[in-house]
Amino acid sequence: MRRVNVAVVGATGAVGEEMMRVLEEVDFPVAKLVPLASPRSAGKEVEFKGEKIKVKELTESIFDEEDIEIALFSAGGSVSAHYAPFAAEAGAVVIDNTSHFRMDPEVPLVVPEVNPEDIAAWRNKGIIANPNCSTIQMVQALKPLDDIFGVKRVDVATYQATSGAGKSAMEELVTQMKDFFAFKLDESEHKKFPHQIALNVIPQIDKFMDNGYTKEEMKMVNETKKIMHKNIEVSATCVRVPVLRGHSEAVTVWFEQDVNADAAREALYNGKNIVVVDNPAKSEYPMPIMVVDKDETFVGRIRKDLYRDNVLHMWVVADNLRVGAATNAVRIAQKWLEMESE
Repeated sequence: MRRVNVAVVGATGAVGEEMMRVLEEVDFPVAKLVPLASPRSAGKEVEFKGEKIKVKELTESIFDEEDIEIALFSAGGSVSAHYAPFAAEAGAVVIDNTSHFRMDPEVPLVVPEVNPEDIAAWRNKGIIANPNCSTIQMVQALKPLDDIFGVKRVDVATYQATSGAGKSAMEELVTQMKDFFAFKLDESEHKKFPHQIALNVIPQIDKFMDNGYTKEEMKMVNETKKIMHKNIEVSATCVRVPVLRGHSEAVTVWFEQDVNADAAREALYNGKNIVVVDNPAKSEYPMPIMVVDKDETFVGRIRKDLYRDNVLHMWVVADNLRVGAATNAVRIAQKWLEMESE
């Protein structure tokens, strides 16, 4: 596989840092790594494969100047909206981790375990969109079940970690917990969330829409349909919980035919990048604490509904900074490079 010049936009952020870690861990064929960030972060150093590399300022011309072939974006929707077209115009394939391009009909929205064939549509605009973190792990678990039983409807409640809102959100949780033990939680500020997150759960992620759902919930609804190329009914309730890393989801799936829990478990065992942890007798099931730094989606608590033979319940957990962001982006890049080399 040929070596390519790779840019990471938002290199000093939580996801940008994970992207560079994953690139190194999978030994991605990087000829030159170019970390990019805002003028405020330019000049800082990041480490890649034992080498310290200075972060460069993100500009409209940098992709052409550095001869970038793959540009991984994770610096916010407005940054992607402005700079991704310049990267694509310079000849790079853009893999964008923000929500800006996800529902653009000309931009493929890809989870390699589910719809790798869609990558070919990158030529439309030179951009491939990385789905929302909570959507990625859910569709990974849905895919092997859909192939056998046919998914008709999904009801999901998420338990999303603070890292989904960035580094400062994680720091806010840690600060509030420190303040709790110092008996001054009442003085603790909350800037990233509408309420205190320590010792609390907040049933709101992003803004509310006119239909009563939040933007985060509607992302799961719309992205699932686009990725799976199927008009699946999806209803989501997205909740922020006081966890640093790892999103959890309670997923109820309605199928087109009757489902057998053992057969479903077997299908998930055979699913790509899925780990089944499902031994209730020994209290073994996925938890956020066990998925940190893992590149697989973990599934457990697999059981049939008590009343309907075509309904299954399961518990899905993954590291949102890796599976839900960095790892998926790098896997898209790997698949793109593989396809371009054929």
